[in-house]
Amino acid sequence: MRRVTVAVIVLILLSFVLSIYFYSQLPERVATHWNSQGEVNGYMSKLYGLFLMPLIITGIVIMFLIIPKIDPMKENIEKFSNHYNRFIIILILFLVVVQVHILLLNVGIHIRSNALFLIGLGFLFYYTGILMENAERNWFIGIRTPWTLSSDGVWKKTNRVSGKMFKIAGIIVILGSFFQDYIIFFIISSTLFIAAFTIVYSYIEYQKELKA
Repeated sequence: MRRVTVAVIVLILLSFVLSIYFYSQLPERVATHWNSQGEVNGYMSKLYGLFLMPLIITGIVIMFLIIPKIDPMKENIEKFSNHYNRFIIILILFLVVVQVHILLLNVGIHIRSNALFLIGLGFLFYYTGILMENAERNWFIGIRTPWTLSSDGVWKKTNRVSGKMFKIAGIIVILGSFFQDYIIFFIISSTLFIAAFTIVYSYIEYQKELKA
């Protein structure tokens, strides 16, 4: 955990240093959002646009470091802490890459914005699947329904299934980065499907367990 904390602190500092370094090179309004075709459709003031991501990263890190300390089932989080810690680093790395991407585009270095974002998102989806497959019952990480939180068996079955689904979704998102026209609809629809499926699945498995 100490090494993870050091790595995360370094990434946070890197995020702020990048914003400070690029500050004088950017116009007063910076592009911060792109549509599915990679066209700019959102701007922010330079100060807000440059430092929003470092602040978001800092907030996310604080949240993830607090969770294992306040969860009533903190001993279960400890059981998969290696996967949890790796997820934190992967998530923050993804956000830093997104930040670098935004900075480069605003100084005139044009790359396929959606391709880079989608590849990173695909890897994030895939590792989310790994995290879910290894997560033990807790109140913050994984598929949490009334039925998964009431049974270790239902929790394990539901999170194992959802983990596989997220891994498949991640692979498809990475492949979809080369065919971007409809990928945003897949991301939204697949996330909604996984959420709906796991709710129904956990309920059915809980009912099976009651009847066993």
